[in-house]
Amino acid sequence: MSTRPVEAGSLKVGNFVVIDGEPCKIVQLDKSKPGKHGAAKVRLVGIGIFDGVKRTMISPADAMVEVPMVRKFTAQVISVSGDSVQLMSMEDYSTFETLLPEEEEIRSKLEPGVEVEVWEIMGRYKIMRTR
Repeated sequence: MSTRPVEAGSLKVGNFVVIDGEPCKIVQLDKSKPGKHGAAKVRLVGIGIFDGVKRTMISPADAMVEVPMVRKFTAQVISVSGDSVQLMSMEDYSTFETLLPEEEEIRSKLEPGVEVEVWEIMGRYKIMRTR
């Protein structure tokens, strides 16, 4: 299970939400008051975790929206080749590949033997920081 339903009105800035099928971190959130005929609305602005694209979503405050489940774990860099990194999970010692992170300060520290914090979101991996 990679997502769970949550009421839109309960979300806060800094939470994660799925907008247009992409997991995003909420950077702006506006709640409108209910009018004479209608429910309160929530306007979310999120930045894609994997692609950095800004996305907007408007929904009724009582509507259910998808929130991605984030699994955080430590992995060790096995090799860096081209724009991909081969990693080994320190939990079960399985190996997998992921793309090099966009951030230069993380990218410059990646070499075999370095431990990194990896987030698995909706079946995709992202290196968040070096340990």
